[in-house]
Amino acid sequence: MSEIIKSHGFTNEVLDWKAWLDIVDLDQATPEQIAVLEESHPQARVQDYYRFLVHQPEILRQRSTAFNAIMYAPGGMPRAERELATTVVSRINGCVYCASVHAQRFEQLAKRNDVIREVFEDPRSAGTSEREKAIAKFSVELTEKPSEISAGSLAKLREVGVSDAEILDLIHSVAIFAWANRLMLNLGEPVFPAEAAD
Repeated sequence: MSEIIKSHGFTNEVLDWKAWLDIVDLDQATPEQIAVLEESHPQARVQDYYRFLVHQPEILRQRSTAFNAIMYAPGGMPRAERELATTVVSRINGCVYCASVHAQRFEQLAKRNDVIREVFEDPRSAGTSEREKAIAKFSVELTEKPSEISAGSLAKLREVGVSDAEILDLIHSVAIFAWANRLMLNLGEPVFPAEAAD
């Protein structure tokens, strides 16, 4: 585990998440629900988030297919940069759980956490390079004021070497977290390690 960062209520610690509504009891789950859990995420059977969403298995299947394609597909924007963008979006949206998960994934892929500290401190000025700064700034702008994105916004990304295919990956990553954060924020709450031990 890398150095623990805590700033403005955000952290790169491993958190749990607790649903506010009833989750599917695995002993009562249908074969389709079990199948969708197994294909969604390696830990889906033990996580409240997936076990709540699987009340509607086909929606969870479609959500997981889209999410996994956007975040894990080869080619295009490097995965670490997708994780950086989603950490920025989660920080802006106030989703502590998602920011934690994607900060950890960035650190695993990039082998550093300097920019994560900056994102938690102030996502609007985060970035250890001009490219990172442009990605973070665009992620903030698309999250806060999507109607104000213009051709000029994309030109700024191109100026720092972000290709058209990478821009598309970046927009997909930012956009799906408008959805992911809202599900997390409105269906439950993060559980911090100290709370989990109680």
